[in-house]
Amino acid sequence: MLAPRHGTMEDMDMDMDGMDMGGSTTEMHMVFQNSMGTSLYSDAWKPSTASAYAGTIIFLIVLGIIFRLLLAGKALAEERWLDTELKRRYVVVQGKLPVAEQVSTDSFSKKMTLTENGVEEDVVVVEKKKSHPRPWRLSVDPVRAVMDTCIAGVGYLLMLAVMTMNIGYFLAVLGGTFMGSLLVGRFSNSEH
Repeated sequence: MLAPRHGTMEDMDMDMDGMDMGGSTTEMHMVFQNSMGTSLYSDAWKPSTASAYAGTIIFLIVLGIIFRLLLAGKALAEERWLDTELKRRYVVVQGKLPVAEQVSTDSFSKKMTLTENGVEEDVVVVEKKKSHPRPWRLSVDPVRAVMDTCIAGVGYLLMLAVMTMNIGYFLAVLGGTFMGSLLVGRFSNSEH
């Protein structure tokens, strides 16, 4: 008879209070707890005093603020990149119609009169046919990728802190998110 690779059922420790991880026992909680000795990210970061726990809480608050700063910074950069792209000058290629002629012959364009403060002006209103992807740019896309990676990394660190099920860590993450949104939330255009 062949034995299972990891031993028999009697050999496996099914205790829900701890899991054997190669010799070290890690506690895994399924409900919030308030232990000051909860490890954060590794066994080396395990507060043993009230001041160490307070330092960990302050770190998580600052990390939550940094997360919101990164989101706002990315939103501002995206806005700046879009403005730069829309202001970009284009060269008309010989044999193609200039934009003014394309608009006048376009079936989606409508001639209208715009009135403001008693001044009338004839304008052409054009519907956008379809959206097209913006071209890849060396000055934009690597920076965007680095920002996205930093945002994901900080977000995962915050998620891991919450997954410890320590109520202090959880409230610190929420507090940092609140304070960061209070400081720069008006600049961010995404909900994270």
